[in-house]
Amino acid sequence: MKSWTRLWLLAVISIWIPIFLVIRYSSFLAYVLLVLWVAIFLGIIITFIHRQNEKEKRLIIQSVEQTAIKSLNHHRHDWMNDLQIMYGYIQLKKYDKSIECVGRIKERMELEGKIAKLGIPSLVFYLQSFRTIGSNVELEVHVADDLHLNGRIMGNDAEDWVSAIVECIRIYQYKGKISWEECRKLTLSLYEENGEIVALFECDHVISNYGDLEQEIHNVVRRNRIRMEQLKSSAFSFQLRVLCDR
Repeated sequence: MKSWTRLWLLAVISIWIPIFLVIRYSSFLAYVLLVLWVAIFLGIIITFIHRQNEKEKRLIIQSVEQTAIKSLNHHRHDWMNDLQIMYGYIQLKKYDKSIECVGRIKERMELEGKIAKLGIPSLVFYLQSFRTIGSNVELEVHVADDLHLNGRIMGNDAEDWVSAIVECIRIYQYKGKISWEECRKLTLSLYEENGEIVALFECDHVISNYGDLEQEIHNVVRRNRIRMEQLKSSAFSFQLRVLCDR
C-alpha cells in the first residue's frame, strides 16, 4: 500500500514538469513531451499493478499450499497415533480393543470420504483443514450419506452458503468463548431436506453472551440469500438453508 501511494505521489508531482512546459512555452515539442511523459508513467503504473497482482497471487498460492501441507501432516500424525494404539492392543492381545480401534478408523475414513465427495472445493478444503489452524473449538462434522452438492445449488448461492458457514464458525470461536484455554465442541451436520441443503449447528454448552452471538449470525445471513432457522432460543442451535436443484 505504501509503495502504491508513493508511486501515485511521484506521478502527480512529476506530471507537473511537462504541464509547466506546456503552459510556459505552448510549443509543439512541449505537447509531445507531455504525451510521452503520460505514456511512460501509464506504462510504469500498469507494470506495477501487474507485478502486484502476481505477487498477491503467489502469496495466496503459498498460503493454500502451507495450509494443505499442515492438513496432510496433521492427518498423517492422526493415522500414526491410531496405528500405534492398535499395534499396542495387538501386542497385549486385547483383540476386543483392537476391533474398537479399527471401527473408529473406519468411521473417520467414511467421514473424510463423505466430506471429499461434497463437491464444493472451498467447503471441502475448509472442513478438512480446520483442525490444523489450532482453534479452541472442536468441530465435529456429520455428513448425510450420498450428499453431493456439485452443481445442485443455484448461482452464487453455493459460495454464499459456504461463506456463511465459515463466518458462523468464526463468530462462535470468538464471540462464544469463555476463556482462551477452553476447548468447546461444535457440531455441524450437513444434509438435504425438503428441497434445501441444510447446515445444522449445535453446541454442547450454554453461551453467556448468546444475544450478541445471535445478532452477529443474523447479520451474516442478511448479506446473502441464505435462510436461517432458529431451533432453540436458549442454545446455540440453528440451521442455514439454501435451495437446491433436484
